[in-house]
Formats: sequence, C-alpha cells, structure tokens
Amino acid sequence: MTNINNIRMFTRVFELENMSAAARDLQVSAAVASSRIGELEKSLGIRLFTRTTRSIQPTEQGRIFYPKALKVLEALDEAEAAVHEITLNPRGSIFVSAPLGIGRRYIAPFVALFREKYPEVHTRLRLSDRALDLTGEGLDVAFVIGNPPDSGLMMKPVATLPRVLCAAPEYIARRGAPVDAADLINKKHDCLLLRFPGSTEFRWSLYTSDGFQRFDVTGPFACDDGDVLTNWALDGRGIVNKPRFEVQEHLDNGALVQVCPQSPPPNAQLALLYPHKKNQDPKSRFFMDFMSEKLRAALG
Repeated sequence: MTNINNIRMFTRVFELENMSAAARDLQVSAAVASSRIGELEKSLGIRLFTRTTRSIQPTEQGRIFYPKALKVLEALDEAEAAVHEITLNPRGSIFVSAPLGIGRRYIAPFVALFREKYPEVHTRLRLSDRALDLTGEGLDVAFVIGNPPDSGLMMKPVATLPRVLCAAPEYIARRGAPVDAADLINKKHDCLLLRFPGSTEFRWSLYTSDGFQRFDVTGPFACDDGDVLTNWALDGRGIVNKPRFEVQEHLDNGALVQVCPQSPPPNAQLALLYPHKKNQDPKSRFFMDFMSEKLRAALG
C-alpha cells in the first residue's frame, strides 16, 4: 500500500517545484523528502519527476497523478474531521498567517489561548506584511487587512478597522500639517510607504468631495514591515497611514498627531481567508470562531 506521507510529499513538491522547499514546508529533511518521492515512484512503477541539478519538473505521469493524489488527501482529511467532530476534540496542526502589526499585538497571544482550550491542536504562525499565496504556501487560514483579490477562497469578516493618517509633532513643525488630500499631494509631503512585490499601499485611498479617490503618494522611505513605518513616523520622518489600533497609544500620548482630518482614509476590514474545504475541518472552524470572537472583543 502507498504511504500517505509519500503522497503528501509528492503534492507539495509538485506545487512548489522544489524538493528542499517542500521538505521545509513539511518539516522534514531534504533526504527524507527525496526518499519519500523515491518510494512512491517505486510503488507506482513510474517516474513522477524529471530531476536536474537545477530543477525538478513533473513528468506527464506526475501531472496525471497530481489531481488524483489531491482527492486522496482531501478524502483522508474529511474522514479525520468526521471522527474528530464526533468527539468535539479537534486535533492536528494548523498553518496560519497574519500581518505583522496585528499578528504581534493580538493574534499571537490569542493563539496561545486557543492552545490552552484545544491542547491537541498545534498552530504554526507566520507573520508577514507580504501578500501570501494560501495554496502555494500550504496555509490553512490567513488573516488579511484590506480587500483581498478575488482568489476563489472563502472569506470570513472579523472586524472593521478605522485607519488614520498621522505624523510626529517634529515633522509637523518642520513641514506643516496637511488638512486634506490636495494639501498632502500639492505640498509633496513625505509619506511612509508599505512596499513589497505586488503591494498597492503606495497608492492611498483618501476621502474627497467626490468620494474616496486613490492618490499616488511619494516619500523617501519604504519598508515591508508596518512597525518600521510607525517607528519612522515617531522619529519625525514622515506621514504614516495605519490602522488606528496600531498607533492609538501614540495618538493618546501625543507622540503622533492626526493629519488630513478632512481627507481620512477609508476603514479597513480584517478578515479570514481559507479554502472552502477548511470550513468542514473542526480544528480550522474552531480556530476561526475562537479567534474571531477574541479579536472582535479586543478591537471593539
């Protein structure tokens, strides 16, 4: 009988087109990954991949086998979920991603509380402000802020997050405080930008007399870590566009001051993205329900 771990390894190598990346994703060594693929090929009597020193590509037989292998894994997941549903004692592992700011402040502590309630569920948390590919990364659930692209994934709204433009008093003393979008653009204010491949955060949506419009803002500083942008703003380097919860403490103590009060950015939405099948998985469903309840209470 074919080992299910060998099938699981095959699907990740197929999706990532990289043996080492698949091994890291499934938390085994590259040698174990290669051995599992070799065992699967031997049991099937076919070559699933063509290997060179620089790449690994699926053979025609591998491409035919892949969708069938996925169905086997999905059927196994559904069978395990059905058993765990009966006992109301979910177990297994969940791979979750979240943006850095909210991930550090809220999600990571709540993950620890979730483990206390469901000790047989192991959660692997990845924090990043980059856009992640759920399927390619092997993620079960992803927290997102903003409007995610149409990807065919399911979305569970969690909370509405007001956003605010703000800067340090030092910056305002040096450059002045813009009152609206036109002021921000015409006076070429320094905007602190969250930027990474595929990011659209360098275009700010701001309220105008004609409704919300997008503006191509510029500035001398950009980073793919939102907390770095906050620190630059605190140092007087420019204006930052942030969810209010991330900077509320600094607004309260005067370290940052709201600007552009006549052109606020729109509220952002915190949501959960997940593949459709995960809604049937007790551990994923319990995790999403638990985290949603905690986040709504914490974020008001």
